[in-house]
Amino acid sequence: MSDKGQKIFLELKNVSKQFPGVKALSDVSLTINKGEIHALVGENGAGKSTLMKILSGAYKRDGGDIFIEGTRTEIHGPKESEALGISIIYQELNLIPGLTVAENIYLGRQPRKNGYIDWKRMFCDAEKLLHELGIELDVKALVRGLSIAQRQMVEIAKAVSCNAKLVIMDEPTSSLTHQETQLLFKIMENIKAKGNAVIFITHRMDEIFSICDRLSVLRDGCYIGTSDVKDISRDELITMMIGRKLTQQYPDRNSKIGEVLLEVSGITDGKKVGPLSFEVHRGEVVGFYGLVGAGRTELMRLIFGADRKKGGIIKLRGEEIRIHSPKESIKRGIGFVTEDRKGEGLFLPFSCAFNISLVSLQKIRKYWILNLKKEKEVAERYIKELNIVTPSGNQKTALLSGGNQQKIVVSKWLFSDLDLMILDEPTRGIDVGAKREIYEIINVLAEEGKAVIVVSSEMEEIMGVSDRIYVMRDGALAGGIKKEEFSQERISDFLLKEVDAG
Repeated sequence: MSDKGQKIFLELKNVSKQFPGVKALSDVSLTINKGEIHALVGENGAGKSTLMKILSGAYKRDGGDIFIEGTRTEIHGPKESEALGISIIYQELNLIPGLTVAENIYLGRQPRKNGYIDWKRMFCDAEKLLHELGIELDVKALVRGLSIAQRQMVEIAKAVSCNAKLVIMDEPTSSLTHQETQLLFKIMENIKAKGNAVIFITHRMDEIFSICDRLSVLRDGCYIGTSDVKDISRDELITMMIGRKLTQQYPDRNSKIGEVLLEVSGITDGKKVGPLSFEVHRGEVVGFYGLVGAGRTELMRLIFGADRKKGGIIKLRGEEIRIHSPKESIKRGIGFVTEDRKGEGLFLPFSCAFNISLVSLQKIRKYWILNLKKEKEVAERYIKELNIVTPSGNQKTALLSGGNQQKIVVSKWLFSDLDLMILDEPTRGIDVGAKREIYEIINVLAEEGKAVIVVSSEMEEIMGVSDRIYVMRDGALAGGIKKEEFSQERISDFLLKEVDAG
């Protein structure tokens, strides 16, 4: 075997996988070297997650070969994958809420003494591991009490604790702060320094170019190519991913900003948010920016009635409204695209058509009888308009990629035709092409005279889509910025300055 061959940990040759009506992977071949961080990139539905699930043993491939350190290998299940030195961190976290941090890290691998779990050693080992990784968590704390970002750190610790030779990370930074992301990068560099490999799946271009050594691109289930990161530009990468040049990430918009639609005064939940005040006009896109934990989502849930406010006034179309539930909010003309599309935005076991029409059933029923033909027509309309990749409207939503699931959520609210649309992290976990399509939808809503609120953790995105930006910090508004004053420096200044609630 050559020196180059000795560096290879994983080699895939002509790997294929098909689901009913969908060819998820078609003759994919690529290599992963020891001691490298390798980005796997592509649009939603490109086949990235399917490929990783084959490596984890969750799916069985239909064709092709897998070689681990030069030896042809069969992976029949997660245990076999782990025994081969492969550990995977899924985008949907796989933890047990009722167990402690330490128990989740060593689940199924607890140290034992005289046939019983050695609790003292397990807690001690967990503390040592977290300390080495720079993660500050109580190993005896129950996972149900942790934030999403903290749970992500537990998943990372769990993967590293297996002494894996290959760690696969699927969108691990989607819920992390900048500081937590930098900590994750240090952990990845640590893995690499030990001669092990990382497959890093992300849609964030800056992360690819800052941490990865090589990248491989999938498109429509096919392998497109591999490049050293230093040898490819951002534009070249986007062209490989979507098969065409993306000349402008943020589409131009010339909507006319009209009268005030939403006026919020002194709103607070008595804990994490406010009191704070702001307004949104018809035809206007107002962005809310801040770090994870700034209170943006909590604020939006108060407006939508998902959580109960403790004080403040909400006026819609000049009239004070009292909203006690999302159902009342929808009746008033307010829609909410939640950041948690799987947990709160969709009924995954049900069809695309069911999910699209769910909020506005009155439009497709007569008395209490659903018009299934109308439901199908509505689904086909939005599948076409939003380029949703699915065999049909009858496909189970759970079988769609993350980006296409997000489009189903957006379709649901577009069909509702409401006056105020709140979009909380609408492009989280979706590819650059799908992001552009979401931005175009935002523009259409504004041009139709609707008011739009966009919550985003990406500074470039919030500047690219908004007419006005409010920066939040510690549950308060640190400041507001007009479009002509947008700059990263100005936004950063508001993030750093002290703010007073009220």
